[in-house]
Amino acid sequence: MTPSASAAFGLFSSGTKKNEDLKQMLESSKDSAKLDAMKRIVGMIAKGKNASELFPAVVKNVASKNIEIKKLVYVYLMRYAEEQQDLALLSISTFQRALKDPNQLIRASALRVLSSIRVPIIVPIMMLAIKEASSDLSPYVRKNAAHAIQKLYSLDPEQKDMLIEVIEKLLKDRSTLVAGSVVMAFEEVCPDRIDLIHKNYRKLCNLLVDVEEWGQVVIIHMLTRYARTQFVSPWKDDEVVEEYNENNFYQSDEEQKEKVQKVKNTYTMDPDHRLLLRNTKPLLQSRNAAVVMAVAQLYWHLAPKSEAGIVSKSLVRLLRSNREVQYIVLQNIATMSIQRKGMFEPYLKSFYVRSTDPTMIKTLKLDILTNLANEANISTLLREFQTYVKSQDKQFAAATIEAIGRCATNITEVTDTCLNGLVCLLSNRDEIVVAESVVVIKKLLQTQPANHGEIIKHMAKLLDNITVPVARASILWLIGEYCERVPKIAPDVLRKTAKSFTNEDDLVKLQILNLGAKLYLTNSKQTKLLTQYILNLSKYDQSYDIRDRTRFIRQLIVPNEKSGALSKYAKKIFLAQKPAPLLESPFKDRDHFQLGTLSHTLNSRATGYLELSDWPGVAPDPSVRNVDIAEVAKEWTGIRGKPKKEKPTGKFYSESEEEEGESASTSTSESASGSESEKEDKEETSSDESSGSYSSSEESSNSESDSKESTAKKTSRAAAESDSEDIKVKGISKKRSTSSSSDTDSTSSKESSSDSKSESDSKSDFVSGKSKEETTVQDRKAPNKQDVFLLDLDDFCPVTTPMAVPAAALLSPSLTADLEGLSLSSSSVIDVATQVSMPTKTHELLHRMSGKGLAANYHFSRQPGIFGDCMVSVQVTVTNTTDQKIENIHIEEKKLPPGMRMHEFSPIECLEPAGSITVSMGIDFCDSTQTASFQLCTKDDHFNVSIQPPVGELLLPVTMSEKDFKKEQGMLTGMNETSATIAVAPQNSTRLVIIERVVKAANLGVVPSGQDNIHRFAAKTVHSGSLMLVTVELKESSTAQLVINTEKTVIGSILLRELKPVLSQG
Repeated sequence: MTPSASAAFGLFSSGTKKNEDLKQMLESSKDSAKLDAMKRIVGMIAKGKNASELFPAVVKNVASKNIEIKKLVYVYLMRYAEEQQDLALLSISTFQRALKDPNQLIRASALRVLSSIRVPIIVPIMMLAIKEASSDLSPYVRKNAAHAIQKLYSLDPEQKDMLIEVIEKLLKDRSTLVAGSVVMAFEEVCPDRIDLIHKNYRKLCNLLVDVEEWGQVVIIHMLTRYARTQFVSPWKDDEVVEEYNENNFYQSDEEQKEKVQKVKNTYTMDPDHRLLLRNTKPLLQSRNAAVVMAVAQLYWHLAPKSEAGIVSKSLVRLLRSNREVQYIVLQNIATMSIQRKGMFEPYLKSFYVRSTDPTMIKTLKLDILTNLANEANISTLLREFQTYVKSQDKQFAAATIEAIGRCATNITEVTDTCLNGLVCLLSNRDEIVVAESVVVIKKLLQTQPANHGEIIKHMAKLLDNITVPVARASILWLIGEYCERVPKIAPDVLRKTAKSFTNEDDLVKLQILNLGAKLYLTNSKQTKLLTQYILNLSKYDQSYDIRDRTRFIRQLIVPNEKSGALSKYAKKIFLAQKPAPLLESPFKDRDHFQLGTLSHTLNSRATGYLELSDWPGVAPDPSVRNVDIAEVAKEWTGIRGKPKKEKPTGKFYSESEEEEGESASTSTSESASGSESEKEDKEETSSDESSGSYSSSEESSNSESDSKESTAKKTSRAAAESDSEDIKVKGISKKRSTSSSSDTDSTSSKESSSDSKSESDSKSDFVSGKSKEETTVQDRKAPNKQDVFLLDLDDFCPVTTPMAVPAAALLSPSLTADLEGLSLSSSSVIDVATQVSMPTKTHELLHRMSGKGLAANYHFSRQPGIFGDCMVSVQVTVTNTTDQKIENIHIEEKKLPPGMRMHEFSPIECLEPAGSITVSMGIDFCDSTQTASFQLCTKDDHFNVSIQPPVGELLLPVTMSEKDFKKEQGMLTGMNETSATIAVAPQNSTRLVIIERVVKAANLGVVPSGQDNIHRFAAKTVHSGSLMLVTVELKESSTAQLVINTEKTVIGSILLRELKPVLSQG
C-alpha cells in the first residue's frame, strides 16, 4: 500500500473508530454511558452528519427502562426509520408496547416512529395505533395522532374513509394543542368535506387566538375557504351602505326610515361571518409574519371593503422583517393596491426604495408606488423616481423608467411632463437607460402621436449612437408608423440602415423591412430602389423568420401577375391604425389566486392548491352550525371517563408533562358535568361563554337557549346571539330585534349605526333621573311568575335630547349599584353611553378687538353623532358687541390637515347689536389634536380663526361591566399601555371627587368597580372607535397609579399628561 493510500485510509478510519466508540458505549451495561452516547449521536444528527450506520446499535436500546435514553432513541428512530425499514420492523412489538407507556412523550414518540416506517404491511397496525391515540387523555398524543393521519394517507390512500372518521372525532377536540394539527390533516385528506367543519366552526373561531402559530395559519386558510361557501358576499352592497352613512343631516324622519329599511333589506352580515372576522382581528398583532399574512388574506377575501383597510398597517409593519418576508408581503400588497389604492395611500413613504434593498424588493416597491400614484401625490413620486433613475443598479433604473411610463399613461395631467423627462434621459451616458427610455417613449407616443413630430425627429438623430437592439427597433417602428409626419427624415433613415443591414440584430432587421414596406407604399418615388435592395438582402438572410417576412412583403407590395387580391389593400394592412399599448402592472391578473399562497407568488397553479369558491347567491342554512350540547357532553364524558377509571394511583405524568396539566385537568373535570344540577350547568356555561376558552358553550348556545327556559338575567345575551332565533320577546318589534343582533355581533360595522343609537337611547334613561330608575325597576318586577318575559322594551321610552343633570345628582354614591342592577347580562356588552352634559371649558375663537366688534367663543358639547359618527360636536357662541347689526356670518376657506373634515354651521343672516347666538358645527379631527383652521366671515370682513381640541374631547364614553373592562385591558398590554405614579392631593382622594374631576377633564364613561381604591373609566375614540381604558388605583401615602390602555398610543400618552395635574392639584 502506498503512503498516500494509507493516509487516505487513515482519514476515513478515524470516523469509523469514533463510531466504534459509540457502539461500545451503546452496548455498555451502564445507563450513563448509553445516555452520553445517545446525546452525542443526536448532536451529530443536528449538525447534519450521517449516523445511519449506528441504527442496529441504537435500536437495541428501544426497550430501555431509562426514560431519558428512551426519548433520545425515539428521536434517532424518527430520523432513520424510513431509511432502515427492515431493522425498524424488528422492533415493531416494542413500539406497540410503548403506545401504552405511562409517559405521554414516549407514547407520542412511539406513534411518530411507527408512522415513519413507510411499509404497506404495517398499515393495519398504524391504523389501530392512530385510533387509540385519538382517544388518548393527553392532548400531545392526540396531536401526534393527527400528524400520523397524513403520513398514513400518503402511504395508503385507500384508508381514506377510516381516516375521515378519526378526523371527525379529533375535530371535536377542544384542546388548542390538537386544533391546528387536525385541521392540517383535514386539508390533506378530505378538504372537500365541508360538512365536517359545520359543527366545529364556532369552536375553531373561539380557540383560534390560543392555538400555536403554525396551527393558526392552517386554520385561518381553511376557514377562509369555508366562509366563501357558507356566507353571502359582503361586497356588493358596500356602495349603498356608504351612501346611507353620508346622508344629508337635515332629511326628514320618514326618508331616514326608508333608507334604513333599504340598507337592512340589502345586506345583513351573518353573525358567524362576523365572529370569524372579530376573532381573527387580534392576530394582526402577532409576532409571526405568516399569521399576520394569513389574517390579511382572510380580511381581503371575506371582510366588507370598508373594513379590509385595517390590515394595511400590520402588513406595512412586516416590511421591517428580513428580505424573504418582505418579498412575499410586497407581492401581496402589489396585488391589493391595484384594486384598492386607498388602503395603502397613507403609508406611501413606507414603500420608498432604500439603497440597501435587493433588486427584487426595489422592483416590487416601485410597482406598488406606481399603483398608488394619483393626481395628489404624483409630483412627489416623480421627484423620487428621478433619483431612482440615477441608481447604479441598472435593472432597477430601467424598471423606474417603465414606471414613469405607466404613471404617464394612467394620469393624463402629467403625460407631457413625463415625456419631456424621458426625452432628457435620451442624452444619458448609460445605454440601458437610453434604450428603456426609447421603448417607453414609443409606447407613450402611440397614445397621442399628432403632437410629437419633434420628438420623433430627435430620436431619429440618436439612431447612430444607440446600439441596444430593442431601442433601435422601437425607433425604426416609430419612424415607419408616422413616416408621413417626418417625410424628409424617414427615407434617410432607411438609407443608413440599409448600409448596416447585414450587421443588425434579427429584431432590427424585421423593423427595417417594415420601414421599407411602409415607405414604398407612401413615398415610392424616393424609396423604391432602396426597398428592393433591402428585400434582396433579406431574401438570403440566415434567419428563416426574415426570409419568410421578405417573401410575404414582396408579394404584398410589389405588384405583378401573380399578386393576389390582398395587394390592393397593402396600404390599409401596413398603415392601419394600431391601438395604443396598455402599460399595466404585472400583478393585475394575480388576484384570481388566493393571497399568501405559493400559487399567487409564482403566478401559476401549484400542486395542492385549493381554489376559493365564488360567494353563494343565497346563503346556505346557518342552523347546520348549531350544536346540541347534550350530545357533546355525552360524547366527551364517554371519551374522558373511560381512561379515568384505569388511571393508576401513582404519579401519572412525568415532569416533562407539567405544561400540559392544565388542559388535561380541564378535560377531566368536564367529565363530571353530567351529575351537576341544571342551575350550576347554566352558570358555568354563561361564564365560559364570555371567556371563550375550552368550553363547548360557544358551539351550543343555540340549543341551550332553545331547550332551557330563559330568565330575565340572560335577556340581553339571548336577544343578541345569532343562534337564538326562536326566542319570542314580548313588546319587541321585528325591526328592533334584528338590529340588536347585528349590533352585538358588529359594534364597528356600518349597518349597526342606527341600532347602537337606539340601544344607547334606552340606556340613557337610567342616567337621566332617579325617578325614572325606580319606575324601570318596578316595571321589571311587575310580571307574574307564570309569565316570565325577557324584557318589555316599551318600558324604556327613547330620550331624544340629552338632559342636563347637576354633577351631584350624577355622581351619587348609589351610582355603582344602579349600574350593576340594571346590567341585564353577564356577557360582553360594550356600548356608547349618552353622556350627560358636564360643565365644559369655554375657549376663545375670536376676540372682539380682532373681530371688529364680532366676538366668538366655542366649547365641546359632548353630544355623539349629531353630524356623523366620526364628528366631534362643537358649539360656537357668536356675539355682536357693536351698535350696528352684522350680516351674513358664515365659514369660508377651510385649511384642514389631510383626512380632516368639517360640517359647517348654517350661515347667520343677521345678528342684532348686543345680540348673541349659539350654533353647532361638527369636526372630524381624525383622532389627532391638530388644529382645524378656517375663516369666520361676515358680509364685509374675513377673520382667520382655529379650533384645537383637548385630547379628552376626542372620546365618546362607553358603558361596560368590570369583567369586560378587565378582559379588554388584558388584550391591550405591552406597547399599548402607558402608566405613571402621581401624588394625589388629600381632597382628591374620595371616589366622588376623582370621578368628577376625571370626567370633567375627559369625555369618559364610569365603569362600576368592586374595589374602593380602584376607579375605572372607559371610552372610545370618535374617529376610529379604538377603546381607551383609564384606571386610577389609589396607593398608600397619598399616591396613585394612573394607567391608560389603548391602541392609540399617542393619544394615550397625551391623555396621561393631561390627567396628571387634574388629580394632583388641589
